[in-house]
Amino acid sequence: MTGAFQGSLLDFCDEAGPGPLGSSVRRTLLDHGAWIDVRPGWIAGADVLFDRLMASVPWRAERRKMYERTVDVPRLLSFYAEDEPLPDPVLDQARQALDAHYQAELGEPFRTAGLCLYRDGRDSVAWHGDRIGRGRTEDTMVAIISIGTPRTLLLRPSGGGTTLRHHLGHGDLIVMGGSCQRTWQHAIPKTARSTGPRISIQFRPRGVR
Repeated sequence: MTGAFQGSLLDFCDEAGPGPLGSSVRRTLLDHGAWIDVRPGWIAGADVLFDRLMASVPWRAERRKMYERTVDVPRLLSFYAEDEPLPDPVLDQARQALDAHYQAELGEPFRTAGLCLYRDGRDSVAWHGDRIGRGRTEDTMVAIISIGTPRTLLLRPSGGGTTLRHHLGHGDLIVMGGSCQRTWQHAIPKTARSTGPRISIQFRPRGVR
């Protein structure tokens, strides 16, 4: 069961699709060789895309072992491996645009897509970095598109320090690059406030999870 989704009053497009990147992307340099890029409202018609993904993606619940017990993962998931068709043509367009903008810096294309559905404020993801595979030892990039109800993404240095907050939803893009996955952590905290559902779309290069 998900909460009620309220669309953006600023998103009037009936057709969804990515906008330009280029100079519209704002980069913030972080400590330890990490950086983030933010492009607010990158996906026009994000509310239309949200409705389509809610209906078409085969969302699944997972359980994972945490310490001495197995617990429910507090969000629904879907993963699209390399060369697996994506669930909507807008995601293909977004990945192509990200490749065009970042491949010279990244040195390779984005290959996989992971989707998370945060049904309400009780769904979350704990502090972590994407360190399974090459992200543990190499600089890389993870591009995240947020559609649906905005939620707060937190960032903090792995060794402790000031926490950064980004309120993301309705087609916003954030890209974490450089050493960010191994020297910083990110999270989506639970919230007691009434909030509707959010979908996060994460594009990653080969061998990064």
